[in-house]
This record gives sequence, structure tokens and C-alpha cells, in this order.
Amino acid sequence: MSSRASTARVPGMGMLRETGKLFALGLDVARGIFQRPFQVREFIQQSWFIASVTILPTALVAIPFGAVISLQFGSLARQLGAQSYTGAGSVLATVQQASPLVTALLVAGAGGSAICADIGARTIREEIDAMEVLGVSAVQRLIVPRVLACMLVALLLNGMVSVIGVLGGYFFNVVLQDGTPGAYLASFSALAQLPDLWVGELKALIFGFIAAVVAAYRGLNPPPGPKGVGDAVNQSVVITFLLLFVVNFVITLIYLQVVPAKLD
Repeated sequence: MSSRASTARVPGMGMLRETGKLFALGLDVARGIFQRPFQVREFIQQSWFIASVTILPTALVAIPFGAVISLQFGSLARQLGAQSYTGAGSVLATVQQASPLVTALLVAGAGGSAICADIGARTIREEIDAMEVLGVSAVQRLIVPRVLACMLVALLLNGMVSVIGVLGGYFFNVVLQDGTPGAYLASFSALAQLPDLWVGELKALIFGFIAAVVAAYRGLNPPPGPKGVGDAVNQSVVITFLLLFVVNFVITLIYLQVVPAKLD
């Protein structure tokens, strides 16, 4: 029995192989960011496209997210007699956790699926193979601008979601739960610190990178036939969602261990 046939029957070997290829593509993209020539026009076009399909859904989702976090935390704080800390809890939860995840999920669902469909269509039409034959790097020409566009849009959308979520949480806490505006703002300024904002932005950058790389990888390796492109899009979204939650857990764990909490 050949070694290839024996390794093909090892449980999980195919998954490990796919994971290695995905990681290798991520390294190629990271290296290609610093290589020249840089596709400025492609980067601008992709940034505009991804922003156009994600801004409105992200803004609409940010409002109920901020409201739910504020209402839930406000209700819990009232039960514990800690209403003065409602602002800090809801704002920190929005900035650190909700904003990066909402941004990444919508960038992956809207922008990532479009990237996967575009690259997958090029792959089944053998355009990617033709580019490689001509000596043109598909990673440098097509994937790097799309990855950078996803990272930029995710970074900007994260800031927008943070602002909308905080304002929405303030409104719902003050208006619906009879909270005090001064206590809401005072608790936030007392417990929040600048690294809380930086970790949210860092998460948005990493999540945008992961979403774009996974979408590009599935687009470069779709199942055969036109139906395979649709299957690759679905797979890219599901894989991205799973990776985002795992990476978010790891980053949050490291952040809580490295950055000490600010004491009132």
C-alpha cells in the first residue's frame, strides 16, 4: 500500500492538510502586503465595494446590540444594587466584545462571501491558472488588495459600531430604565481605559484578515462545477464564524491577563 493511500485513510488528515494550506495562504498574504507593486486601484475598488455592502446592515445591527447589552446589564445591575456601574459595564462590553464581533460577522457574511464568489468564479474559469502560467501572482494581484480592503473596512466599521452601540445603550439606559446620565458617563470614565479601545480595534483588524483569507482560500479551492462555488461560499462563511469566536476567546483571554483592570 502506498504512503499516500495510507495517509489518506488517517482520520483527520484531510482537515489538517486543509488547515496547513489555509495557514500557508495567510503567510503568503502577510508577506505579499509588503511586496511591490501594490495594486492601489484594486484596493480602492474593493474597499468601496465592501463598505457599500456592509455599512447599512452594520449600522442597523449595532443599534439593537447596544440596546440589548445596556438593558440586560442595567437590569442585572439593578438587582445587585450596582446601578452606578451600568455605563461602564455596557460600554466596555460593547467596545471590547460586541463591536468587533458584529463588524467581523457582517464583513465575513457580505464582503467575504462576495470575495469567495469572485475568486471561485475565476478559478473554475481557469483564470487563476492562466495568471500563474503568465508569471502573475494571483495572491499579489487579487487576494492581497481584498484582504487589506477587508481589514480597513472592518477597522472603520468597528469604530462606527462602537459609537452607535454606546449611544444606543446610553439612550435605552437613561430613557427606558430611568438611569442617570451623569452616573452613566462617570462610571465609564472611572473604569474604562485606553487599551479597551485598542483591543477592540486590534480584534477588528485580525477578524477582517481572517475573514478575507478564509474567503480567498475557499475561492481558490472550490468543489468542481458551478455549484461548487456556491458550496465554497457557504463553507467560507461557516468556517470564518467558527474561527472568529475561537480567536476572540484567545485574544480576550490574553488581554485580561496582560492588561490589569482599572480600579475605581
